[in-house]
Amino acid sequence: MTPLFELLQSSIVQTVALGAAILGVVSGVLGCFAVLRRQSLVGDTLSHAALPGVCLGFIIAGTRDLGWILTGAFISGALAALTVMLIIRRTRLKTDAALGVVLSVYFAVGIVMLTWLQGQAGAAQAGLSTFLFGQAAAILRGDLWLMGGITLAALGLVASLWKEFKLVAFDPDYARAQGFPVVALEAALTVMVAVAIVVGLQLVGVILMVAMLIAPAAAARQWVRSLGGMVVLAAVFGVIAGVGGALVSASARGLATGPVVVLIASAIMLISIVFAPRRGLLRRWFDTRIQRRNLAARRVLASVHGLAQAHDDPDYKAEAGMLDTLHGASTAGALAQLEREGLVRPVTHAPETSPHWQLTDAGHARARQQQARDDGEGKA
Repeated sequence: MTPLFELLQSSIVQTVALGAAILGVVSGVLGCFAVLRRQSLVGDTLSHAALPGVCLGFIIAGTRDLGWILTGAFISGALAALTVMLIIRRTRLKTDAALGVVLSVYFAVGIVMLTWLQGQAGAAQAGLSTFLFGQAAAILRGDLWLMGGITLAALGLVASLWKEFKLVAFDPDYARAQGFPVVALEAALTVMVAVAIVVGLQLVGVILMVAMLIAPAAAARQWVRSLGGMVVLAAVFGVIAGVGGALVSASARGLATGPVVVLIASAIMLISIVFAPRRGLLRRWFDTRIQRRNLAARRVLASVHGLAQAHDDPDYKAEAGMLDTLHGASTAGALAQLEREGLVRPVTHAPETSPHWQLTDAGHARARQQQARDDGEGKA
């Protein structure tokens, strides 16, 4: 393993890390809208559909000119997006079917073109096949200016149409009722996904690019509630994955940068899904357990109160074994919780030696409140 300080002195590592950071920002921001619109598969479709454009750009330029290749990839991706929208609106096919058809056709065309080009003189040396999985080492300083310019243009468009994009992402029907051009806005958002794919072609390739679009945004969604916070956090996660992947791949021989970047992004998403404080699986499991415990305590409280009413004795002593039989399970945990809350207290009931429980005044009051609320909900 190469020390981090030595890695950062390398101009190649600096270039790759900066390119990965640019990709992390644009994919994180634009991926948020794809996730919120439930169009995660759009990124997969458009990334695969960019391959014919890569080949077309090479044919037009006659060489591996990044500007032409990215332009071709953008045009191909945008056409694929419009094709999906046309199929959905003009046929009876559902969105998933349209995405599957477009992905298969465009990617097949791209593979055929790539195979044909690799048989031509000079094309094999151009390294077009690296656009399938990415080749970070091929990024040049000049490429960063192009990637940065595309990213700034995309972020500028998002900033200028922030309110419109936000409304379309959360409630397109309301936006349509307010007179917003929803179709145009949705088309713009979809084309913007193609922009992010264009930026990431050299780094992670057309096949893995969908992970960079979805993983940071999905991870950020677990931590925040507002769109603004989600966009910022997704960009941060994207930068962490991009720069981290660049450094890890540079420190160990034989590790491709693109897959490492995707693995780090996926790890961030997995950690977020499990440990996020509001939406994480661990928090949900904990909340569910508390709810079940509270529900069990409420049921036991109602049972003790009901027995007291049935015997016309507010100081009625309920036997623990009877409560277990009544509920078909042990009520020890529920009774312990009610005791901590000051709603019941353990008592003796001579000559019996088994545990008995009695409602406190607070317990009677809580049980009556529960009963009134349940009756009100039943009438409603």
